[in-house]
Amino acid sequence: MGDVVKDLTAGTVGGAAQLVVGHPFDTIKVKLQSQPAPIPGQPPKFSGAIDAVKQTIAAEGPRGLYKGMGAPLATVAAFNAVLFTVRGQMEAYLRSEPGTPLTVGQQVVCGAGAGVAVSFLACPTELIKCRLQAQSAIATTTEATVAGAAAATATATAAAVKYGGPMDVARHVLRSEGGARGLFKGLMPTFAREVPGNAAMFGVYEAFKQYLAGGQDTSTLGRGSLIMAGGLAGASFWVSVYPTDVVKSVLQVDDFKNPKYSGSIDAFRKILKSEGVKGLYKGFGPAMCRSVPANAACFLAYEVTRSSLG
Repeated sequence: MGDVVKDLTAGTVGGAAQLVVGHPFDTIKVKLQSQPAPIPGQPPKFSGAIDAVKQTIAAEGPRGLYKGMGAPLATVAAFNAVLFTVRGQMEAYLRSEPGTPLTVGQQVVCGAGAGVAVSFLACPTELIKCRLQAQSAIATTTEATVAGAAAATATATAAAVKYGGPMDVARHVLRSEGGARGLFKGLMPTFAREVPGNAAMFGVYEAFKQYLAGGQDTSTLGRGSLIMAGGLAGASFWVSVYPTDVVKSVLQVDDFKNPKYSGSIDAFRKILKSEGVKGLYKGFGPAMCRSVPANAACFLAYEVTRSSLG
């Protein structure tokens, strides 16, 4: 079995593990990110992550925490296969000879290159996911805004909650938001997240493994060490790029016909002006809570699968 096939297989297994562990945290993160600023004198829809969990389960049941998982589940194989395969091919290119361990700096370069490649898959997938995750929060806020008129409330709620599932989102965007181009709304902030984020993640992962191993040969590390390295690597991803993820999310759920933001820079400025720096870190807690266990599961599953394939 060739290295490409091994990376494809191991990346797919790692991605599935990451998704199952991390999706509920991601749902709460997007709900917090995408809730509109409250009307003056009114509290926000969600007071925090715990409140978002409680309201989601009360309104939608436990399944609500897994809303929007269909899109990433359908593409998890492709996404993680590309991520780990591109990284693997860049590793092979940068090695002076087969089997030679790479430096931390070289792993940073490999991660950045993999980030470029996966951005083209991440953007449409996350647009669909964010629309599904965010629509209940947006619907409730819209309902409160027009509470003075029952008919208007019903109309606004129906308009806001308009997606029946991942394919319904895709059809709506293709039909009403500029065709295939509409699925790539938010591509620039996706690049700004994936390139430096993956550079940091793979760099930290390798650096911590080498620290634990006491040198560049990390082949003897146990599963506990891989879990710690993967969790720390995942945390480093979000610490390095979180505000760009907030910008990406608000752009992707923005109304197409009456947009609030003209682009990434405009979104950044308006969030900063209306909510301050705090607004650029909405949902940071759930993101970090998700990132550590989800990436620990991903890297462990990848390494174990890759090792078992020889």
